[in-house]
Amino acid sequence: MRTLLITGPGGSGRTTTAAPTALAAARSGARTLLLGTDRTDTLGPVLGDRDVPGLTVRRTDPDAGFRADLTALQDRAGGAMDLLGASRLVPEETSPPPGAEELAVLRALRDAARDEESYDLLVVDLPATPRAVSLLALPDELRRALRRLLPSERQAARALRPVLGRLAGVPMPAEWIYETAARLDLQLAAVEALLADHGTAVRLVAEPGPAGADALRTAALGVALRGLRLDAVIANRVLPEKDAGSWLAGPVAQQRKALEEWREKYDVHPVAHLGRDPRGADDLAVLAVPAVPAAPTATGAPEWPVTDRLAEDGVLVWHLPLPGARRDALDLVRRGDELVVTAEPFRRVVPLPSALRRCTVDGAALREGELRVRFRPDPGLWPRTR
Repeated sequence: MRTLLITGPGGSGRTTTAAPTALAAARSGARTLLLGTDRTDTLGPVLGDRDVPGLTVRRTDPDAGFRADLTALQDRAGGAMDLLGASRLVPEETSPPPGAEELAVLRALRDAARDEESYDLLVVDLPATPRAVSLLALPDELRRALRRLLPSERQAARALRPVLGRLAGVPMPAEWIYETAARLDLQLAAVEALLADHGTAVRLVAEPGPAGADALRTAALGVALRGLRLDAVIANRVLPEKDAGSWLAGPVAQQRKALEEWREKYDVHPVAHLGRDPRGADDLAVLAVPAVPAAPTATGAPEWPVTDRLAEDGVLVWHLPLPGARRDALDLVRRGDELVVTAEPFRRVVPLPSALRRCTVDGAALREGELRVRFRPDPGLWPRTR
């Protein structure tokens, strides 16, 4: 199953790009799953009431997911709650907390990964960036948090829990906590595998112009920092140059300039402005969004290679592609065997390759859209040569 993640600045037309993309794929014979992530039903008005063979539409439901999780949690912790005299919450009378929408999206992606044999293509209508990038970072960040809270050595000592509890005089975590953490880790790993798959790519939607250009640069930077492959840029709502009246001359000139600059950096596909909001299958067909390739391109996800310059300069260089990054908005922090990279509103904690863990950071430089971090071998850890 191929996965196409569609996002872009707010108001750029993400939904009116995701819907025709999925619709065209289904009409070409691909079994297509279209996943909407907005709390309100934005896909319904765009798609209309017509059923399309081969197209399945799902929408996330954070309320239902939260209530199911709350019920399961109270059932598992019922003994402890009774011991403490705590009253149970009524799921139907409890509002989902902040973050429930993001967790609902992760749950929907997990379900899609589980049903991958049923579909050829998954199209995800993501929220606006940078919220979409933060959402895509959640599986990795939550798994890191789980490993810190319940490290493997602590789980290995579960058999000693009753003895430790008596020695410490306090109750130790119950078995269901470890089981829940292990189950959650497997679910998050499934989402991570879906995002890291060779057939997963991102399409960015932006309206050509000064504001759209800056938002597109930021969005492309966030995609690159997450290590995702950028499939294409959809230049949405492009005005017709032919017969443009005097009041349209200015906006048309701005769009033309933006498109020329974008084509130097991205694979750009203009989509014409209909003069109205697209509604229904007929309007979506007129948009003529680019088709999804039948197979992933050979380039795959961006690589972060390490080059050996020990003989020349005595360092190893780690190359991190960050197109559009600005030097004054970059920050690096080495923390143990991890490197914390901050680029404008985005942040990622990445594990160091094994060779670099035995080195110290010797400096970094941003050149031609690539962050190059130099590492010098630590004499106390680096193997000595005769």
